[in-house]
Amino acid sequence: MKVKAQLSMTFNLEKCIGCNTCTVACKNVWTNREGAEYMWWNNVETKPGIGYPKQWEKQDLWKGGWVKDGNKLKLRYGSKAYMLSNLFYNPHTPEMADYYGEGDVYTFTYDDLHSSQETKHQPVGRPKSMVTNKEDVSIDWGVNWEDNAGGTHVTGKHDVNFKEMSEEEMEATLKFRDVFYFYLPRICNHCLNPGCAAACPSGAVYKREEDGIVLIDQDRCRSWRYCISSCPYKKPYYNWASGKMEKCILCYPRIESGLPPVCFHSCV
Repeated sequence: MKVKAQLSMTFNLEKCIGCNTCTVACKNVWTNREGAEYMWWNNVETKPGIGYPKQWEKQDLWKGGWVKDGNKLKLRYGSKAYMLSNLFYNPHTPEMADYYGEGDVYTFTYDDLHSSQETKHQPVGRPKSMVTNKEDVSIDWGVNWEDNAGGTHVTGKHDVNFKEMSEEEMEATLKFRDVFYFYLPRICNHCLNPGCAAACPSGAVYKREEDGIVLIDQDRCRSWRYCISSCPYKKPYYNWASGKMEKCILCYPRIESGLPPVCFHSCV
């Protein structure tokens, strides 16, 4: 890769209020379509917590990023021979349960709230699958499941950043959950040396020379999904409708027009 420039993005964690305006703006512009229901190119997580997908930081599980081997870097995932052996079944790829629990990608029956007939009891919005349209699906996880202090008391102790802590230290830290937590906005980092590009057998993932933005060539992509495993941030997604991989494109059409990405533009 001959990269002539590298754009960088900065989120000021001291100013982020966790409003998810950036998340909604990105969703409405880029992933509000079939096959992308579970995709959140931009999401804001509450820390401590395990995030979206579950335990995305746990590289021992997902094999993301690089490791140093002497004076050389190699993919944590393993050798080309190991990757080839897992070509048709990748054991280090998050499944839908890691994104949305044991249920399905869901919304709610909002129409029932304003279009239902007059009844004795107030109407409610029931969980509904965005894929099958089945209603009353079970819900036990989602992109914002840990928002604020909602799930920290349950999942906080499983935060990979606590792995060196004793049980007592962990409990003491989590006691701060009622008064202290912080927000972590996450998008594709458009890495200087992207593991997703190095791992792609089809050579579909590349960095643009002029600005370093990492993109996926939809014509070359064969959805081997090694980009998911090799990304330490788990920001590539599989589109089940198109059969292609997708990820944050840093709103390069806006950048080419001299405008900031929509997540930055919408931040309050």
